[in-house]
Amino acid sequence: MTLSLPRPAAATRPALTFADGTLRRDGRPHRVLSGSLHYFRVHPGQWADRLQRLAALGLNTVDTYVPWNFHERAPGDVRFDGWRDLTRFVRLADDAGLDVIVRPGPYICAEWDNGGLPAWLTGIPGMRPRSSHGPFLEAVGRWFDALVPRIAALQAARGGPVVAVQIENEYGSYGDDHTYLAWVRDALVERGVTELLYTADGPTPLMLDGGTVPGELAAVTFGSRPEQAAALLRSRRPGEPFFCAEFWNGWFDHWGEKHHVRPAAGAAEGVGGILRSGGSVSLYMAHGGTNFGLWAGANHDGETLRPTVTSYDSDAPIAEHGALTDKFHAVREQLAALAGAPVTRPVPADPPLLAPRDLPVTRRAALLTALRSVTEPVRAAAPLSFEELGQSSGLVLYAAEPLLPPGRHEVTVTGLHDRAQVFADGAPVAVLDRETASFALAGRGERVRLELLVENQGRINYGPLLGQGKGILGGVRVDRRLVHNWTMYRLPLDEWSGPDTARAATAAPCDGRAGFATAPLILDEPADTFLGLPGFAKGFVWVNDTLLGRYWEIGPQTTLYVPGPLLRRGENTLTVLELERFGDRLTLHDRPALGPPEEYVETFD
Repeated sequence: MTLSLPRPAAATRPALTFADGTLRRDGRPHRVLSGSLHYFRVHPGQWADRLQRLAALGLNTVDTYVPWNFHERAPGDVRFDGWRDLTRFVRLADDAGLDVIVRPGPYICAEWDNGGLPAWLTGIPGMRPRSSHGPFLEAVGRWFDALVPRIAALQAARGGPVVAVQIENEYGSYGDDHTYLAWVRDALVERGVTELLYTADGPTPLMLDGGTVPGELAAVTFGSRPEQAAALLRSRRPGEPFFCAEFWNGWFDHWGEKHHVRPAAGAAEGVGGILRSGGSVSLYMAHGGTNFGLWAGANHDGETLRPTVTSYDSDAPIAEHGALTDKFHAVREQLAALAGAPVTRPVPADPPLLAPRDLPVTRRAALLTALRSVTEPVRAAAPLSFEELGQSSGLVLYAAEPLLPPGRHEVTVTGLHDRAQVFADGAPVAVLDRETASFALAGRGERVRLELLVENQGRINYGPLLGQGKGILGGVRVDRRLVHNWTMYRLPLDEWSGPDTARAATAAPCDGRAGFATAPLILDEPADTFLGLPGFAKGFVWVNDTLLGRYWEIGPQTTLYVPGPLLRRGENTLTVLELERFGDRLTLHDRPALGPPEEYVETFD
């Protein structure tokens, strides 16, 4: 396999070029004033609105990742329609007067499930992602065959708005396989990319050594100290322009933490520092959006899994529901003052919201009976992982009937990823967390129906544990003895259709504290709203046939954003899968509740 090929001559010069430390657009000095906005985190009915708001901020460019797993849920089933219509999003950006930067990965991080890599790929035994491992390169090549020609057709040289394409993503934070990076660069070129190529890494020698590619622009990502980043980059890459490919003007949240914020004045001053250093910038995020469904990823701090919340508001200048924040205006003023960004674009009004109201729960269904009703079981001698079951996300209900002699026994689960609720003969007995966990169970000399409802809380999206499996990866023991002969119910909640959800919600009258609950919502005119679940503990919620996302009473967020396009005139149905404790009503709010704030502080580790 050839790993480094000369770039073919383009019919015209790339739109963005650089020389003597200066970035140029069509030959004239230029600053990239960009903002990240991910089409996969915004309802397609709102793409145009959000892009117009980004342009009103004073930016001239939008950048977006492309998540491989979002487009290829199953091997060979690649889709670019509906919510996945990348071409439509890019053309709407062009309509808004914006250049476009595309970041196709194949790895994106982005606090997105598995960093954008398909679970069916990373779950292959022996797979080595983000390296020059042959089977990984072959899979990336097939994905790029489907993706990259679409990007190439939208390049500026062909009349489109795409002016730059990123090579991989912050690779220096992960590895040092420069053969792999060169392969990715060449794979993009061979499939038609002729515009500016660049890498993006944190501003440390270790990260830049691992992630940059000779001959291609090196950009940096950071949230503070722009002058130091500029000095380091220029010392290593003389003659290249200073480009902050991600300026972290806000941050994301994990369940159980506080809501990260960054004061507007500090964020605007950071932008000012980049501009005063002669740099270009992309705001990460300009508009964060939402981790709809089960697409939120997770991080691992070396000791515990830290799942990311449903909201990806990120304390961005344009809020999750499109409202313009104090940060929007502070950054806009800074751009106008230091970069000469146009301020003539009108500032749009905030989107309309539904009036607050309560929605009584009208129907409930018992948890375990409902879950068993949706799918046919799979049987095996030992518990199978999500990957072995051909399932990426959601829940798996594991059931076995071990014989327990009289007395107290210790039941141990090894390789648990990520969380299990344990039932004995239908009664809840324990909640277990990751890796190895155990609980006590009393035996009566009879078989007990042992059930473990295991939740994938989001695949790790950053660091050396990328691609780790889900479910029960080891086994279950009663004292020293392994439990065999398991029945498993696959519950990929984000793949359920409307009939699947309806069947579960009507499966059996509720005889406990958890299960399915439904509430009707009658509307004369749909609009955005924020959904609260007072009294509920942990679970998932659908709006009509769309899985909105996860909720969890530990916060920080206690409302979920509901885009108006998910609602319709007349009757709407909200369906809740509650894992622990029902409330008696749902609530609609005219503002988000993202949790108590904690100021974000940048670290590099």
